[in-house]
Amino acid sequence: MKSRRIETALLAAALVFGAAGSAQAAGCMKGALVGGVAGHYAGHHAVIGAVGGCIAGRHLAKKHAQQLAEQRQAAAYASHPAH
Repeated sequence: MKSRRIETALLAAALVFGAAGSAQAAGCMKGALVGGVAGHYAGHHAVIGAVGGCIAGRHLAKKHAQQLAEQRQAAAYASHPAH
């Protein structure tokens, strides 16, 4: 029964945030999984933990994607000779 709640929370998170970019969706799924397990062990609040984990995971994935884009842009700028 408890694993069913976690599965339901993961499915709901995937449906809500699935339309986002793939990095953000992956961040949501990973965060929901970790948050759901943590919420379960912290007072049987797996669904609340999964939703919170999904939100946090999306934020971290978006931040990471922005950092990678900045690094790529800096590398591309550095590789071009000055005009």
